Amino acid sequence: MSSHCLSWAYSWLTLSTLFCSVNCAPAEIYANLKPRQAFATHGREQISLNSGWRFHRTETNSDQIAYDDILNYSINNEVLKSWILPSANEFIKDAANRHQRPAGNPRTTVPQTRKNFDDNTWQEVNLPHDWAIQGPFYAGYGVPIGGGMGRLPVQGVGWYRRQVEVTQNDKGKSIYLDIDGAMSYAMVWLNDKLVGGWPYGYNSFRLDLTPYLSLGKENLLAIRLDNPTNSSRWYPGGGIYRNVWLTKVDQTHVSQWGTYVTSKEVSSHSAIVDAVVQIENTGNSSRTIEVATDIHADGGTGEKIGEFTRTKITLAGGEKKQINSSLKVANPRLWGPFPQQQPNMYLAVTRLYSENKTIDKFETPFGIRTLTYDANKGLLVNGEHVRIQGVNQHHDLGALGAAFNVRAAQRQLEVLREAGCNAIRMSHNPPAPELLDLTDRMGFLVMDEVFDMWELQKNPYDMHLTFADWKEPILRAFLRRDRNHPSIIAWSIGNEVGEQTTGTSGAEIAQTLRNIVREEDPTRQITASMNAAEPNMPFPGALDVVSLNYQGEGIRDTPAYSQLNNGRKTPPQYGAFHDAFPDNMILSSETAASLSTRGTYLFPVTDGISAPVNDTSGGNSTTMYVSAYELYTADFGSSPDKVFVTQDKNPFGAGEFVWSGWDYLGEPTPYYSARSSYFGFIDLAGFKKDRFFLYQARWRPDLKMAHILPHWTWPNRIGEVTPVHVFTAADEAELFVNGKSQGRQKKVESSYRFRWDDVVYQPGELHVVTYKNGDVWAKDNVTTAETAAQLKIKPDRAIIKADGNDLSFITVKVTDSKGNAVPEADTAITFAVSGPGEIVATDNGDPTDLEAFPSKTRKAFSGLALVIVRAKAGVSGSIIVTASAKGLQSGKATIEASE
Repeated sequence: MSSHCLSWAYSWLTLSTLFCSVNCAPAEIYANLKPRQAFATHGREQISLNSGWRFHRTETNSDQIAYDDILNYSINNEVLKSWILPSANEFIKDAANRHQRPAGNPRTTVPQTRKNFDDNTWQEVNLPHDWAIQGPFYAGYGVPIGGGMGRLPVQGVGWYRRQVEVTQNDKGKSIYLDIDGAMSYAMVWLNDKLVGGWPYGYNSFRLDLTPYLSLGKENLLAIRLDNPTNSSRWYPGGGIYRNVWLTKVDQTHVSQWGTYVTSKEVSSHSAIVDAVVQIENTGNSSRTIEVATDIHADGGTGEKIGEFTRTKITLAGGEKKQINSSLKVANPRLWGPFPQQQPNMYLAVTRLYSENKTIDKFETPFGIRTLTYDANKGLLVNGEHVRIQGVNQHHDLGALGAAFNVRAAQRQLEVLREAGCNAIRMSHNPPAPELLDLTDRMGFLVMDEVFDMWELQKNPYDMHLTFADWKEPILRAFLRRDRNHPSIIAWSIGNEVGEQTTGTSGAEIAQTLRNIVREEDPTRQITASMNAAEPNMPFPGALDVVSLNYQGEGIRDTPAYSQLNNGRKTPPQYGAFHDAFPDNMILSSETAASLSTRGTYLFPVTDGISAPVNDTSGGNSTTMYVSAYELYTADFGSSPDKVFVTQDKNPFGAGEFVWSGWDYLGEPTPYYSARSSYFGFIDLAGFKKDRFFLYQARWRPDLKMAHILPHWTWPNRIGEVTPVHVFTAADEAELFVNGKSQGRQKKVESSYRFRWDDVVYQPGELHVVTYKNGDVWAKDNVTTAETAAQLKIKPDRAIIKADGNDLSFITVKVTDSKGNAVPEADTAITFAVSGPGEIVATDNGDPTDLEAFPSKTRKAFSGLALVIVRAKAGVSGSIIVTASAKGLQSGKATIEASE
């Protein structure tokens, strides 16, 4: 069964909670969410293998084997590539290009794969598991893992071992191991026999365990992972960081990711739904079966609305067949992005019958909708223009690392939706399957991306080493897993690949990949993100959608960037690409690359609308902080204000994906001694930066909101000029300092903030009144804080599930005795928990903080800290969380763990 189908079945979020406003309480929104669980139905059994593993990691390769001798410590080891390559055969179209497994097993004896190997001293872990996230961080220079990969110990070889149970009742079944993601170069043994593997850490993949199993006996499963240094541009994580399943099916069954549901001739009155079902017979004997597929409304919870024609087929032993059928659906409930439209879902239920007995049942969630890619209007969903208001998201979950957690991912989407975000670009790799379930149900548009590089390297040990062998299977597996998700609006086959400027050779690779996508899914358009390709080059001509990274708003093209000599200068390119490709939709797959650290403000403030960070312009290389006036950028970037100007001048553009929504581990531009990025408009802990409100004013123009910056507690700036800016969708604003007006301003064309750059600081209160069309729109005020006196503690949800997976994210704020936030407090806060819960991690959003995430003591950063608490599995009751700090009144919160 496809992992996306499974996760739908296991973690259904009711539509009634989905359609509430973005301000609904999280407990209300997610009350019915459940993590994926094992199930058995009609001959198909799905068993979670997430618990009961033994784990051990070494920083160097000590087991004398390797996927290939291309890896940095693989010299003189036995290469097992020839045994791993056949795992790709299912996804290689031309049989002549498929791989033949060598006879027998490798010559090297691997003790870790044997039943009698003593692993009692190994760590006990549950999956998903990221071996690196507990740290410690590497500090300084000359360390194994630097800032680019997050300064955490991702490198080395990791082994996972556990028993797998099969009984005599499983005789005659096909039994598979399904791994949703493992980082990286996975190799799998069962009972000391090498089964196969998959090198790309972001793909989901399946291995057939059937030939290696012993029925009614203990079966030892051993998985080896290998993470080279210098293999990623961001934090990749380490370990089996997504879910793992044991799938038991009848020998005649629906294939892996074996359904493909599309719709056509869609209107409010009717739609034609086409279904493709692939059946396989892994037995030796011929088998005659009947195939029936029904469609149910409301994602499967509603009534049956139709059924495809029941089909009888005969499959020889080892044969696969595909069944195509169509069905007319009356008055379809269309899937569309929230909040403009509603993300309605359907469920196709496929059953296989043999002698009137159900031998397999396979569920496929899907949506009915239309996509139009218009060169002059942008994206139309169901005939309605939808501007893409998107962000780029890396795969880590902050202090939780790469280990996927449904609630943590939902929290990220929830905060993004509050900003007005309606789209996610999966940068730059296939996501966890559950994340796409969430985007389906919550109504986010998705650009699904598969590669960050092709043949040309970005790091010495990145995926370019395996691209030649694996590009086709990686791409086909990615497409088959994800293509039923209605939230996906485009496929991206590459991000800033070096081949974009290599002329026809690079365009030929793009065309090869594009042809594969067309074979697997002709319904969506295809793109690759370009930061260097120009309109007259061959590369963009090989794509359907023109996706620009930073080129739309221009790169290093204004006076503030004129002193930079570290890259080409590019004027805004929307018009040039539009002229060269008048029939292609254009969007910006990366915009801005703005930088800031939450709550820190440096002076003086640039009088322009965009400036690069350096020690005289918004940055401090000693503290490694960047000013939160939200005007400063990476050398190749632009402020949101500059981006908005070019977008408004080129209304044919379909929209943008901001770099980035949340901060992420690794790539800490501009200070590589830090641990995490500065790009997000939400910091790593999930706290909103000021920039969040600048995008919210742009993306939610009907929201009555005003936001003042900076804070107003500056004991060392009395009498000094301290600029005040306000973000709002209003068209007029008046600022007051201690009741005295600083002037009333009107927004002018190409202006996206109000600025009072000559305000002189004095303690007291800032107050702003904003107006729209002459009427009061929204107000905001900021008050000078007194000495820190207490800790205020607030969980994001007061009730969580006692399932061992659900989380509460608890914010602690340092305040004075009146409850005013103390904005520069860096108090050390100690956390404790009593009751049926545990502290998973703490954070504060400071990219320079190298305290390990599991630490129960965390300094506040700009007055805030975060503690993440998990309920224990199967134990209900009250979890008491306390936060204490020297000299301050403690804070306490109660969270109910409910079964």
